[in-house]
Amino acid sequence: MEPKTALESRTIITDFVLPSETNPIGNMFGGELLARMDRAAGIAARRHSRRIVVTASVNHVAFNKMIPLGSVVTVEAKVSRAFKSSMEVYMDVWIEDRESGMRSKANEAIYTFVAVDEMGSPVPVPPLKPETDLEKERYDAALRRRQLSLVLAKKMDPKDATELKALFN
Repeated sequence: MEPKTALESRTIITDFVLPSETNPIGNMFGGELLARMDRAAGIAARRHSRRIVVTASVNHVAFNKMIPLGSVVTVEAKVSRAFKSSMEVYMDVWIEDRESGMRSKANEAIYTFVAVDEMGSPVPVPPLKPETDLEKERYDAALRRRQLSLVLAKKMDPKDATELKALFN
């Protein structure tokens, strides 16, 4: 399979925060943001694999800034690494200042998707070829995150987690 770039999977979803999507103090529900991120990440994973994809895990979510009612929210998702049948998708969430139009990073998340066939069985995905410094950084870190996840799930022996061991040697 030919490698693909992160740019080929790039997905951007932009929308307003509506009253029905906010808590009693007027900020976006975390679950609403998670759903938007899941959709953006799913599209990015599908663009990379050109297959049906399913969410395997929500690996990391950082709610760093509240997102107030009426905000313009942009979720940008890209595949950060592809493994045998799974893909890690990294997302940056931006909010746009109502007055100035300046964008600031509000949140970020990392999801994992698995490509499947029509019967739900995992299928191989193309490798990812990172291009930018940020893509290379996220690509390298993805293997460490994967190994940590596998060790914690007892699906990998810690002695085989070479990338994790390298952090401590």
